[in-house]
Amino acid sequence: MTAIVFAGPSFPPYMRPDIAGFEWRPPLQRGDLYLAALDQPALIGVIDGYFETVPTVWHKEILWAMSQGIHVYGAASIGALRAAELADFGMKGVGHIYRQYRTGELTDDDEVAVLHGPAEVDYVQVTEAMVNVRATLEHALQSGIVEPDVASALVEVAKSLFYKDRTYEAIVKAATARRLASDALDRFAAWLPRGQLDQKRIDAEEMLHAMMAHLERGVPPLEVCYQVAHTFAWEEARQLIERATGRTLHTRP
Repeated sequence: MTAIVFAGPSFPPYMRPDIAGFEWRPPLQRGDLYLAALDQPALIGVIDGYFETVPTVWHKEILWAMSQGIHVYGAASIGALRAAELADFGMKGVGHIYRQYRTGELTDDDEVAVLHGPAEVDYVQVTEAMVNVRATLEHALQSGIVEPDVASALVEVAKSLFYKDRTYEAIVKAATARRLASDALDRFAAWLPRGQLDQKRIDAEEMLHAMMAHLERGVPPLEVCYQVAHTFAWEEARQLIERATGRTLHTRP
């Protein structure tokens, strides 16, 4: 095993290529990236992770993993968000969504949040990520399906919806209630089945290609310019994780 990738609804099992040396793990929560680092892979890729229902991944887990020489990639969902936050420390962000977060065009967590099913049903998505809605509306605009004012209005409507309610059907319904032009909405709704974009999937695939290219180049362990402070809170958390899992810390020499 040379790489570990955390993925869920953004890149479900039926989409994943069989890549030698890559191990797929479920969406990460707090402690999972630390445990992955204990396995000492060359690379870790972060696509999906939980938040709200369980504690989310610590920034310090990522920083610690990189301090152990592990290259950490992020894209598509929480991976893109964390990569934008930690790019200056060495985390490698990939894809359009990462770049939007990195430049400050996007700032909210809800841009990548979705409601989805469990692993048993391949993390089937129940709602749509706002980043995908934005990409789809930009595609609709470039394709001449909607005018700029309609596209902007639909973005505003979509953003106003709670992420657990954000579906294209709900967006069109809410836009209708706001009296957007019915002919424009009908045209958009008819185009959606063939025109909608999954930017998260596109970015996840781009990250995988970047990781494979990295391994082919044979890049050496990551060297970082910081030291992870072994605070009481960090040591306590680390020990709790190790006791709960029976894993033991082996740091890089």
